[in-house]
Amino acid sequence: MNEATSISLLGRATDPADSDSWDRLAELYAPLMQRWLRQYDVQPADADDLIQEVLAVLMQELPQFDHNQQTGAFRNWLRKILVNRLRNLWRSRKYEPQARGTSSLLDQLHQLEDDKSEVSRIWNADHDQHVLSQLMEAVRSRFQDKTWEAFRRQMFDGQRADAVAAELNMPISSVYVARSRVLSTLRREAEGLVDSIG
Repeated sequence: MNEATSISLLGRATDPADSDSWDRLAELYAPLMQRWLRQYDVQPADADDLIQEVLAVLMQELPQFDHNQQTGAFRNWLRKILVNRLRNLWRSRKYEPQARGTSSLLDQLHQLEDDKSEVSRIWNADHDQHVLSQLMEAVRSRFQDKTWEAFRRQMFDGQRADAVAAELNMPISSVYVARSRVLSTLRREAEGLVDSIG
C-alpha cells in the first residue's frame, strides 16, 4: 500500500499539491451543506455562493487547522464557518428570517452555534451519517465483491461471522479479515472527519 492511501482524506486534502483529495473533500461536503442551507430559507443561487465561500475558507485555513483530537473538531469547525457565512449573508441583505414553527430561523442559527444544543446534535448525526455513507461509496471499489459482502453482512445485517462464512462459502478467517480490512480502510479515510466507526 502506498503512503498516500495510509493518510486520511482530511490529511491529504491539506496538501496543496493534492488537488484530487481536495476535490473529493469538497464533493463530500457540498451536498451536506446544500441540504442544511435549505432549512434556512436560502435560495439555491445564494446557497451555491455560500458553499463556495465556505469551501474557500476551508481551502485557505485547512493546512493550519489543528484537529486537537477533540471529538467532532472538524465538523464543529465546519458548522461554525457555515453559520458565520449565513449570518453574513443575512446581514449584508438586511434580511430577517421569518419564523417557522415555534422558533425563528435566527434562533435556530444561534442553536447551531451552540455545541451542546439539540440542533447541533442533529447536525453532528447528519454529518456523520452523510460522510460515512459517501466514504463507503468511495472505498467500495477497492474491494472484491465477496470481501465487501462479508463486511456488509457483519456490520449492517448483524450476521455472525460463521453464518456469513457458510452463506458466502468462505473460510471464517477470511470473513474476519474482510471485516477488518474494510473497517481499517474506512477508519483511515474518515480520520478527523468522523470520530468512530464500528
